Amino acid sequence: MSSSFLLYLLRRALWTVPTLLLVAVLVFVLMRLIPGDPAQLILGDAGTAEQLADLRAQFGLDKPILVQFGLWLSHMASGDFGHSLSSGEAVLPLLLERFQVSAAIVLVAVGAATLLAVPAGLFAAWKQNSLTDTVIVAGATFFLSIPSFWLGLLLLLFVGLKLGWVPVVGYVTFSQDWRAAASYLVLPVITLTLIEMGVLTRMARSSAIETLRLEYVTHARAKGLSELRVLLRHVLPNAFAPTWTLIGLVLGNLLGGIAVLETVFTLPGLGRLLVDAIFARDYPVVQGCLLFTAGIYVLVNLVVDLFYPLFDPRVATS
Repeated sequence: MSSSFLLYLLRRALWTVPTLLLVAVLVFVLMRLIPGDPAQLILGDAGTAEQLADLRAQFGLDKPILVQFGLWLSHMASGDFGHSLSSGEAVLPLLLERFQVSAAIVLVAVGAATLLAVPAGLFAAWKQNSLTDTVIVAGATFFLSIPSFWLGLLLLLFVGLKLGWVPVVGYVTFSQDWRAAASYLVLPVITLTLIEMGVLTRMARSSAIETLRLEYVTHARAKGLSELRVLLRHVLPNAFAPTWTLIGLVLGNLLGGIAVLETVFTLPGLGRLLVDAIFARDYPVVQGCLLFTAGIYVLVNLVVDLFYPLFDPRVATS
């Protein structure tokens, strides 16, 4: 591993610190701007003023805002995400447990979408302005235009209820029964794969069309190389770099933003946990979810940046 790469890695890692700090400030401030008192929500209308004051003191909500932020930040720095105000559970184990569900869906779906979309986009670019190209682009645009929750509901209705091939409600962990767990994740994965195939196919096609117009591709063809070899050896590696960037953005967004799908399929994922915590004004859980999601997003984009020179040699790490 070269020293230039290590310096590049160190610079990129250091840039994540102010990013996460800014996210922490925004998350903390925005949560305090949401109307509603967590202690009041827990006690309900029957709680007395004394009980409310005691509960606020127990949660540390009676302290000044800056003191609350400082305490929360110091605990976060030591790996202590606090405890849920609603259930009393430790936030970090809860986040990791829910994240496993979201990650299982997103990683499989994005991987499948990539394996299908990149060849489709490459083939459409090779057949540009033909009937094949039109069909592929139309299909990609169609899936790109469909709301994920609507497609999920259609799959639940026909595949789950009408055909009865997979269960439509509930969830079982992989540690309990991996076959049952996989059956609950089939429809969410298919839904997400079809939706993400649209944007990835269009990006792969656009990048491949630009690459096919370059002089070295013409030179490769002039040397007598077959079209398949030109596409795989000369077009794909250079056209994949922009698609790789988009894959990183999609992956980062989905790992923390599939609350709608998790709600449709009643899955206990990270996104659904965040939505439930917002309604409950559960400050530690919401703050932990958002900061954890931001950290995952930053990490995914860091990995994308580190692998980018492998696909585009023109990008240097120095």
